[in-house]
Amino acid sequence: MSRTRAALSGDFVFRPPRLTDAAAIAALARDYTLGVVGFADYTENDVRDDLTAPGFEPAHDARLVFDSAGTPVAYATAIARADSDLVEIDVLATGSAVRHWLFGWSLDRARELGRARGHRQVTVDHGVYRADDGLRAQAVAHGLAVATTFHRMRIDHGGPADPPTPPAGVSLRQGTDPAVREAAHGVLNTAFTEHFGNVPKPFGTWQETLERKSTFDWTQLWLAELAGRPAGVLECNDQFVADEGCGYVASVGVLPPARGRGIAKFLLRHAFAIDAAVGRTGTLLHVDSNNTTPALGVYESVGMRPVLVIDVWRRTLET
Repeated sequence: MSRTRAALSGDFVFRPPRLTDAAAIAALARDYTLGVVGFADYTENDVRDDLTAPGFEPAHDARLVFDSAGTPVAYATAIARADSDLVEIDVLATGSAVRHWLFGWSLDRARELGRARGHRQVTVDHGVYRADDGLRAQAVAHGLAVATTFHRMRIDHGGPADPPTPPAGVSLRQGTDPAVREAAHGVLNTAFTEHFGNVPKPFGTWQETLERKSTFDWTQLWLAELAGRPAGVLECNDQFVADEGCGYVASVGVLPPARGRGIAKFLLRHAFAIDAAVGRTGTLLHVDSNNTTPALGVYESVGMRPVLVIDVWRRTLET
């Protein structure tokens, strides 16, 4: 039974999104993010990748809202993290009434996803730009509270840079080798065990997720080995090339026994050198300010600076 408390006004209609809606959803997101943070932050490729991601069912996990003229005005998704009790929701709407309805729908869908996975409770997360007063108010109204804060970090490139010198005993292998992929998957699962919202993925799911991304190929995955043994991973992609001309570090992690040897800084500088060599204006990444490792300080020490703040709002619901 649905627990949504508000009905959608008769001035609006909704349906699940289709791939053919990708351009319209991207345009909606562009206008929304321009108004909130001053730049477009979601591309058509991002929409397509999200709609075709493994495990995501647009017919059930997303809603696209139209006004009486048939113009898309709002969009929302609810995405289960594998079989865990964690569901990430995202509401994109300017009108308060539609935003309120979509928030309610998202929480209802999160409950359904939790029940389907056998959980009596479900943990719901929503990333919200710190500057988005309207969405923050809806998060409060629906019982969510800030659980952690992510900073988008950036470093600018003024031209090609020399590749960094690896720390003693460290060598790099590229993800074009299937054996490297398996080792990298193991490093990531171990390195991020205690990180906020981490849900380990089986190797097959992880590999399929990456291969489906239009912004990724295996040349962008690197395994750092220390004395011939897996020690760290760098995973990059082109998520921000189209809109900001920047490379993106999706993940950088080092196994606990190998930390303190400069491997993370080396991997970051390796990513910077690659991006600079192909003419990108900068490199971006996201870091949890409450990370169990001192990651924010590591990124600042290699010249990155915070350029955007995103709070993660959370609520635990009975299913």
